[in-house]
Amino acid sequence: MDSLQEDNMPKREANIDGLQQFVLDFPLANEAFFALVETTAGLVAVSEKYWQAQGLNGARIRVLVEIAKQGGAILPSVLASRIGVTKANISLLLTPLEKDGYISRTEHVRDGRKSVISLTEAGRALLSQQLPGNRETVAGVMNRLDTDELRQLMGLLHKLNKP
Repeated sequence: MDSLQEDNMPKREANIDGLQQFVLDFPLANEAFFALVETTAGLVAVSEKYWQAQGLNGARIRVLVEIAKQGGAILPSVLASRIGVTKANISLLLTPLEKDGYISRTEHVRDGRKSVISLTEAGRALLSQQLPGNRETVAGVMNRLDTDELRQLMGLLHKLNKP
C-alpha cells in the first residue's frame, strides 16, 4: 500500500464511523418509523409464508381480495391505485390470475377502450377456501396484543394515515 492510500485510510474509517453513528442514532420519531417498517415486514412475511405453503402468491391474493372488496369487479387503473402499483405493473399481476381462471377481463359497458376485471367463481372459491387460514395465521401473531392494545394500535395507525 502506498503512502497516499495509508494517509486516506484513517479519514475513510472516520467517515464510516461517523456515518455508522448517524444511522444508528436517530430521533424517536424515526426510531418508531423503522420499528413500524420492521414489524410490518415481519407480519407480511408471516402472511407470505402461509400463501407459499398453499402454493400461492401473496401479491396475487391481494389483487383478488381488492377486487372482492370492490364488489367483484374493478377497473385495472383503480385496482393499481388501490394496491399501490403502476398501471404497467398491474398487468403483470393480472395475467397469471386470468390464465389460472381466477379473474376475467371484459369490455367496459360504456367505454370500449377500457376493460373491467372481475372475479370468477374459481377466484371466489379460492378466497373463500384460503382467507380463513391466512387470517388465523396472522391473528396468531397479532393476538400477542390484547383487545385494548389492538384498539389503541388501530387508533394510532388511523392517526398516522390522516393526510
